[in-house]
Amino acid sequence: MGTGSGKIVAIVGAGPTGLMAAQVLSRHSSIEVHLFDHKPSVARKFLIAGRGGLNLTHSEDVTHFTRKYAENSARFSQYLNRFSPDDMISWASALSIETFKGSSGRIFPTGLKATPLLRAWLALLDEQNVQFHLKHSWIEIRDNKTLIFRTAEGKTVEFEADAVLYAMGGGSYGHLGSDGAWVGAMRNLGVEIAPLKPSNCGFNIDWSDFFRAKFEGAPLKNIRLSYQGRSVPGDLVITSAGFEGNAIYALSRPLRDALETHGSVTLDLDLKPSLSEEEVARQLSAPRGKMSLSNFLRKKLKLSPLQTALLHEVMPKPDFNDTGKLSKGIKALPVTLVGMQGIARAISSAGGVTFESLTDKLMIKGTRGQFIAGEMLDWEAPTGGYLLQGCFATGAVAADGIAEYLGLCEKC
Repeated sequence: MGTGSGKIVAIVGAGPTGLMAAQVLSRHSSIEVHLFDHKPSVARKFLIAGRGGLNLTHSEDVTHFTRKYAENSARFSQYLNRFSPDDMISWASALSIETFKGSSGRIFPTGLKATPLLRAWLALLDEQNVQFHLKHSWIEIRDNKTLIFRTAEGKTVEFEADAVLYAMGGGSYGHLGSDGAWVGAMRNLGVEIAPLKPSNCGFNIDWSDFFRAKFEGAPLKNIRLSYQGRSVPGDLVITSAGFEGNAIYALSRPLRDALETHGSVTLDLDLKPSLSEEEVARQLSAPRGKMSLSNFLRKKLKLSPLQTALLHEVMPKPDFNDTGKLSKGIKALPVTLVGMQGIARAISSAGGVTFESLTDKLMIKGTRGQFIAGEMLDWEAPTGGYLLQGCFATGAVAADGIAEYLGLCEKC
């Protein structure tokens, strides 16, 4: 393999990061792009994400957008300058996929599906002569240029490239391809790797058997979670293990760190974020008459059976007879987390190749023409379009770096 004319680039990993890099690089007529993946089809995690509507990016201004990348915000400000949220919308439009802004500011394709977009994307890559090699598992690289793969039949295949981009994903949803199996081989290259950890994942709570059986799968809408001075509005879903949903995903990093240190952590759940505690107390001070407590809470505060059951699950029974304590519980219910879901079930992963191991253009220091992008890198962000935007942007940055390394980039 790899016997065409011009410069040869190998991209290992056919998820969104690798596909975007392939699109950028294959615009150069003198670059022959080969894309490898160990699965029999491409972008499996991308397609799974599409089942929930495929949140491409977010409409908020870049300053607020980049803050979602925490300590990497300055770095991602540069990456998003290369491939911005507006560029994401234009990219989809060029594939004849229009987008719309949801009520929360998130950007979705109008059809809310990933399949039509991926089909159009692959057709474009085919037009640009990107060559795919599926069922090829990367093992190692020798002499900075000879990639070693194992095929599904167990054969060892060598491929020589002038430059390489590794885009094999993190460690979440391993059955879809991003299983973190690359860690050992990368360490052999002298690359520093922060341990892979779950991010944007569910957290465990010791529910009673009654609560678990009755409310598993129930949505908890329009709530607010608070932890260590940070307050996040959103939704949750009750699972047999605890909580999942965008509100808790946004706090996954500090909660994960606290669990690693202390074994458990308590956060506050506001069941009525639209009302002050004083307003809740005022409503609860009205005469109850012969109404049951659950009916009273439903009538006065529009609390659902699930919300009332959560109060009973957490609060001591005597507190329900104290208006002040009940009001406080409704506004700041202390929910204790005792663990988190493993990385296999996480939406994304933290950890990976440290930026200190790479140049500004994402080339591995001490190598010639070996680059890394996407979730292999040590960054994390909440759901809401930030993850996919980060993968596309780093893919584009690495592709520019490769073109510059090969002496083909006029604007780098």
